[in-house]
Amino acid sequence: MRVDGKGLIDRTKPVRFRFDGKDYAGYKGDTLASALLAYDVRLVGRSFKYHRPRGVLTAGSEEPNALVEVIGAKNQTPNVRATVQEVFEGLVAQSQNRLGSLRFDLMAVNDYLAPFLSAGFYYKTFMWPRAFWEGLYEPLIRRAAGLGSLSGKHDEGVYEKAFAFCDVLVIGSGPSGLMAALTAGRSGADVILCEESHALGGRLLSDGGVIGGMPAGEWVAGVVAELQALPNVRIMPRTTVTGAYDHGTFGALERVGLHKSAPPQPAARMFLADRGGARRSGFWGAGAAGGV
Repeated sequence: MRVDGKGLIDRTKPVRFRFDGKDYAGYKGDTLASALLAYDVRLVGRSFKYHRPRGVLTAGSEEPNALVEVIGAKNQTPNVRATVQEVFEGLVAQSQNRLGSLRFDLMAVNDYLAPFLSAGFYYKTFMWPRAFWEGLYEPLIRRAAGLGSLSGKHDEGVYEKAFAFCDVLVIGSGPSGLMAALTAGRSGADVILCEESHALGGRLLSDGGVIGGMPAGEWVAGVVAELQALPNVRIMPRTTVTGAYDHGTFGALERVGLHKSAPPQPAARMFLADRGGARRSGFWGAGAAGGV
């Protein structure tokens, strides 16, 4: 199901992974979603409440359907978007929100009961007897409408918190984000460029086109190379900015090692970026994981 000559994958580097107990092989640069679609695997999840079959709908963090559980050696992470999770050697993932197998989900019976499950049905129906709520009703409803699950074991993964400082924080590496970071970087400002994907370029990577007389991909590569050469610019891929707070402070989550089979560094790092105020550029974390 691959399109020859297309995509941002390295076809010289195959990667083996497992989904729902079955072995597959993708390539470096694949997400779990793209690798499964290459095998024509279209059923990857079940819908909330009615458990209707669902497939991949989008190509990024906005994905509402392809939510999976990633099984690691030291932890189990639910509700991971298959469109964001990069495949790596030994990745183990499984579908969630099902009773039985994904294809034969016993909870799909809810779909046949949909005409009887009108808005407000729960609040009017499960009020009596009162003692049944915690012991019977709530567990059943949560099981039917729940999403991912935890293993119940202690999470032995390593995580960090850290702080960063800059004059300009750029969120997103589409054409506007790249030019904003490049303009600020050339002016001498301390810049942090955050991109939630592993690849910079935003929609240019899929839409293509021509910028400045160059193919979009070549233009992106040239801008990224110049940004990497600027000592006052820090590029942070796999980093999602989660919120904006008072005094120019932003929260972000960096997926440090979630795309590696045996990461020597933390799996993830939560940090605060202080934009403006302090004329210094740096990044401080636990141990030797920090550095500019």
